Amino acid sequence: MTSPLENLAGPGKPLKAEPPDAKEFAGLKRSGLARLADAANATLSLESRFDLAYNAAHALCLAALRRHGYRSDNRYIVFQLLPHTLGLGPEVWRVLAKCHDMRNRSEYGGILDVDERIVTDLIAACRSVAAKLDALPPISGA
Repeated sequence: MTSPLENLAGPGKPLKAEPPDAKEFAGLKRSGLARLADAANATLSLESRFDLAYNAAHALCLAALRRHGYRSDNRYIVFQLLPHTLGLGPEVWRVLAKCHDMRNRSEYGGILDVDERIVTDLIAACRSVAAKLDALPPISGA
């Protein structure tokens, strides 16, 4: 049976197959965890904490996708694929998808309207991703 990730890979599709790389995985994870720690710093502005947490989430979710042997140029898809890469449900990926939309409005339209609740939810979702990554065995051949 073809996996959902395989179904999304190939010419004209959002994923391309690329062997996992232990160093890349470790770098993405390290970067994500550092940003996540900084996002929890309540002395920073909400906007900075949001940016840090969003980028932490993206790095960690991309690490999960890369671990499965795929890459995408589409930032959003790493969140959508969490059920397949880490077994996480909509309570996590929907928060990340909402934050992706907020990030895009900020980047492309100059509108960033964040509050403490969304930053708290984003950090919690990101921590769920990090916990799942921590539970994974090492990449074979690493």
